[in-house]
Amino acid sequence: MILKIIKWSSLSILALTLLMVTYYFYLYFSFDTKNLPENHGKVHTQLYLGEGDNQPLIVGIGGSEGGNAWTSDHWKSQRDRFIAQGYAFLALGYFGMEGLPKKLDRISLESVHQAISDASKNAKINGHCIALIGGSKGAELSLSLASIYPDIKAVVGIVPGHAIFAGLTDAMTTSSFTLNDKQLPFVPVPWSTTPSLIMGDLHGAWIEMLKNKEAVKRAAIKIENINGPLLFVSATKDEMWPSTAMSEEMINRLKKNKFPF
Repeated sequence: MILKIIKWSSLSILALTLLMVTYYFYLYFSFDTKNLPENHGKVHTQLYLGEGDNQPLIVGIGGSEGGNAWTSDHWKSQRDRFIAQGYAFLALGYFGMEGLPKKLDRISLESVHQAISDASKNAKINGHCIALIGGSKGAELSLSLASIYPDIKAVVGIVPGHAIFAGLTDAMTTSSFTLNDKQLPFVPVPWSTTPSLIMGDLHGAWIEMLKNKEAVKRAAIKIENINGPLLFVSATKDEMWPSTAMSEEMINRLKKNKFPF
């Protein structure tokens, strides 16, 4: 009886695994990689202003949770602290809201930058002093923006990535970001990550991705081009991806390129 139970349990697990793999193959090969996502280039912003003039602008950019995270009650005390210190604060959402792309997939860098630029033209804001603060994929986005647009004068990257990775779709076959509607080079997700992904081990999957040194080199964010100081805040026990190792890689890149800030 026990042997029969073990046998049927093993067969059930095998059948379920095969079903999952088949479904993933379907998602992989059916995903539309040619046409840009619906609502591509749409961005949501909420501007918070203090009483004074000439306010430096801090832009808060969320991560893989989607929506406009910095507008939530969870971040209200931090927003209020920035305002009390004399900053203006722009909360920016770029996917996962009505009217925006559904997924973090091929997000338009120029559209995000345009939204920031538009906010900086407010009469109370000092448009020459713009800083970004982003967490996780939001840090990846913040660093990518600052490496391209020199009007961004500082970046705080919370548990950041050092390269551009695949978009957060079911297929994971497209870049997270585009520039002028062209996908930026990204680190692909190899088939060898499948066991980790099935087990929900995202950190293990990222370790596997980072073994592709050539892809990482091509997709590395050119942080040495950023026109101001950087702060990285990482987690040595990060369960999502190796943020400390990637932060250290960026620090080494800055030293190698004699980063002046």
